[in-house]
Amino acid sequence: MRIQWKKWIVAVLIPEAVGGLSALLTKDGMERFLTLRQPPLSPPQWVFPVVWTLLFFLMGVASYLVSVGEDVRGDKRRALTLYALQLGANFLWTILFFNLGRYLLAFVWLLFLWVLILCTLRLFWRLSRPAGLLLLPYLLWVAFAGYLNFGIWLLN
Repeated sequence: MRIQWKKWIVAVLIPEAVGGLSALLTKDGMERFLTLRQPPLSPPQWVFPVVWTLLFFLMGVASYLVSVGEDVRGDKRRALTLYALQLGANFLWTILFFNLGRYLLAFVWLLFLWVLILCTLRLFWRLSRPAGLLLLPYLLWVAFAGYLNFGIWLLN
């Protein structure tokens, strides 16, 4: 398959821009986050931007593969719509958690996000197995984020 560079760049830039905007909007909430009691297994602070940048990149590549691939059973539009929806849900989680400090609501929202990611992954998998596999680390990281979010709610 020949890479369509313009589509690839746009596909990668969209989730990276969403992540960058959420980081920009939540930077003040990060100061409060650093004062919270953390659950066991909490990674060092520098890990979060590194992991999220990589995950947003993988999401973008996965969406590119789906967008240029064959439309199996008419699933492409639904898959990309779910992808956009989960990206928006991801953005809103950061606001709920970091800006508003609504840790229990953020946890419930994260469960919703996890289900959206799982549904997106399943549709991506049908359209392109590599695209589905590229979303797997994201699904696992959000599950871990759920553990951290719930732990922070319990401890604070």
